[in-house]
Amino acid sequence: MITSVFIGASVDGFIARVDDSLDFLPEGGGEPHGYDEFIASVDVIVIGRKTFEKVLTLGPWHYGSKRVVVLSSRPVDLSAAVGGVVEQMAGPPADIVSRLAASGARHAYVDGGITIQGFLRAGLIQRLIITRVPVLIGQGIPLFGALPSDIPLRHVQTQHYAGGLVKTEYQVGG
Repeated sequence: MITSVFIGASVDGFIARVDDSLDFLPEGGGEPHGYDEFIASVDVIVIGRKTFEKVLTLGPWHYGSKRVVVLSSRPVDLSAAVGGVVEQMAGPPADIVSRLAASGARHAYVDGGITIQGFLRAGLIQRLIITRVPVLIGQGIPLFGALPSDIPLRHVQTQHYAGGLVKTEYQVGG
């Protein structure tokens, strides 16, 4: 199974403000930059509880009928994801990947700061796509956290867009 990240971040590396606000991101994701094509390629989305709760504030259920797995060791009210196919799992990233693969998943989209960091530390992300938004916000929730050792990346491609977005794709592990 392939696990990928597709995320927007400020140029200084933050994915949200300290209060979890995303107001620095372009409205509606900004100009087309490959997200629609990316999301069409995945069969399961793995997010943490905080990301799930944030997505619920953004209007109608964002992921349509895509399978969404919310990671939390505490009970989560999934009923608010009206029209969604949502389930909860708990456990270490390797167990989550194993369970998803056993269920037939072939491409997982991992999203949310803590979740991405945990999967990276466990060596379970193969593809990393970061779209940098042309703004410095100074502080917030960082995309990356402490790592036990370096994680080599191999540059795949970089694309820039008229509105200032810069999307870079890496293969994780060099």
